[in-house]
Amino acid sequence: MLMGEYRHNIDDKKRLVIPSKFRSELGDEVVLTRGLDKCLFIYSKAEWNKIVDKLKNLPFTRKDARNFTRFFLSGATVCEFDQSGRISITSPLIEYADVTKECVIIGANDRLEIWSKESWDSFMDDNIDNFSDIAENLFTEGDYNAL
Repeated sequence: MLMGEYRHNIDDKKRLVIPSKFRSELGDEVVLTRGLDKCLFIYSKAEWNKIVDKLKNLPFTRKDARNFTRFFLSGATVCEFDQSGRISITSPLIEYADVTKECVIIGANDRLEIWSKESWDSFMDDNIDNFSDIAENLFTEGDYNAL
């Protein structure tokens, strides 16, 4: 499980250091793509293959399926970590997530998310007061008590 929050900067060559804790869990190659909520997603190759298998089973006759597949796969790129633990981020992905300098890298169970610092701070500000309500709506009474 990927978890934790780290802050790093994108350098002038559009490279971002991924914390070693995450690299050891992800493996040598990862897939970077557009995520939801204007962030980027990073998946291990094994997790990526699970998602692609699910996408293959979506009916291509459904407009939502076609649009999501286009959105998600068109920005995807396979990345390898360099000797310093960095990945290169393509210009379209940088523009999509507005990650130009300061980034927040979070572990989100089966993936990493890369946010611009401003977007992450805004997300947290918008949701911090609703965290209890969100948990209550997502978990049943028994599950909620375990938290």
